[in-house]
Amino acid sequence: MHVQDSHWSSASTVAPGTALSASPGHGRVGGPRTTPLRVDAQRNLEHVLRAAREVFGELGYGAPMEDVARRARVGVGTVYRRFPSKDVLVRRIAEEETSRLTDQARTALGQEDEPWSALSRFLRTSVASGAGRLLPPQVLRVGVADEHDHARVPQQRSQPSGAELRLVPEEAPAAAGGDDTGAAQLLEVVGRLVERAREAGALRPDVSVSDVLLVIATAAPSLPDPAQQAAASARLLDILLEGLRSRPA
Repeated sequence: MHVQDSHWSSASTVAPGTALSASPGHGRVGGPRTTPLRVDAQRNLEHVLRAAREVFGELGYGAPMEDVARRARVGVGTVYRRFPSKDVLVRRIAEEETSRLTDQARTALGQEDEPWSALSRFLRTSVASGAGRLLPPQVLRVGVADEHDHARVPQQRSQPSGAELRLVPEEAPAAAGGDDTGAAQLLEVVGRLVERAREAGALRPDVSVSDVLLVIATAAPSLPDPAQQAAASARLLDILLEGLRSRPA
């Protein structure tokens, strides 16, 4: 995990007139397009997004745009034509990974009747996808909320002092060029998985949503050999899952 290297600032505003859509007619980063991308432009965009996911997954969000361009086999100018700043590309990748994790959590909720099976399925699927290396920082940062702060993470555990953990926003949504809707949805769905497992007595009562997300991040090491990486992730996740489970008194 290298989220500490991330570039997550308000500089992610898209330059006027710049088209950043990943699909004809609509765009998540640059807004609606009036014309679809040419076939070659669409292909280059797909290469850039795939390369960015790989590079940021391996090196963290601190990796330079030149590394993304090199992996995509395009010029760095091509990358900047699609994403006028690195922050725009980082935000795009993080939003996609947040959406991916939310879908995986909803699938586990809908297809697993047993609460522990649902939670462990979500964790295994998420770790296997490598999403932990690309989690946006705002879903991993926690701090102590005071009595006047109501922006608390669902189902966070109480601390010995009686305070509760909460998300620490990177910045105000308006300044960030967007909002935290995706992160909030992820926290809400994972919160339901955690609550079900806790109520069933399968999860330690002190485990929080942030703990579960940190497990996903921790169990996704970046190793040069894919087979070794998969084996290490599976082994580490088995150990972490045992630590999450409730034990008879």
